[in-house]
Amino acid sequence: MEIHFGELENGISLIKLNGKLDISGTGKIETVFAGFCAGEKVRVVVDLSEVDFLASIGIRLLVTTAKSIASRGGKIALLNPIPEVQRVLEITGIPAIIPIYSHLESVETILMVP
Repeated sequence: MEIHFGELENGISLIKLNGKLDISGTGKIETVFAGFCAGEKVRVVVDLSEVDFLASIGIRLLVTTAKSIASRGGKIALLNPIPEVQRVLEITGIPAIIPIYSHLESVETILMVP
């Protein structure tokens, strides 16, 4: 699992994940991922377009991070998961907790709303 961080012009953080969010992959990025999502009123987009496997521990990472961000007045959204990962997200009810978008422009618009 690889993790890359960038910041969009509007102050939204973009975290791009690449690989498998299984026990090994999640363990490799968990601390760094949490660090990228730290702070008050952060706005974060997690690009899942290159995540080819999502296990329950990866789902836990996303949900606990989303709850932590929300408790600090921030917002998080997921971007462009591949169909297999999208299916896992839907089956586990994640869209009710973390919105999922297929276009970065849509995410930016939603995250900019106070």
